Amino acid sequence: QVQLVESGGGLVQAGGSLRLSCAASGGTLSRSAMGWFREAPGNQRERVATISRSGGGVSVANSVEGRFTISRDNTKNTMYLQMNSLKPEDTAVYFCAARTSLNMMSLYQTASEYNYWGQGTQVTVSS
Repeated sequence: QVQLVESGGGLVQAGGSLRLSCAASGGTLSRSAMGWFREAPGNQRERVATISRSGGGVSVANSVEGRFTISRDNTKNTMYLQMNSLKPEDTAVYFCAARTSLNMMSLYQTASEYNYWGQGTQVTVSS
């Protein structure tokens, strides 16, 4: 059973940066496609960015394109989300997710497609 643990959240001023990490235990992430999702109070969980099993395919939401970068290091069993130029509307709990993928380049864009989730890390951006 894969367990995911996020870290790196916190309080930052608008325009600042944070780097989230998602570390896996109990299994290898090299067989998994992964993604970052976020959930703000009163809102549904939304996709932020996804990455293929190999890391060769990535997709980011329009709302964060040009500001956020998703990456992974399969040798460290870890996925990252570099967040720059943060805005108050980026405030949310950020979750990492994983699912087994047979295809090295497949991307999965909806939360229902993932079966492993972390506990979430709070990101708060002050104006």
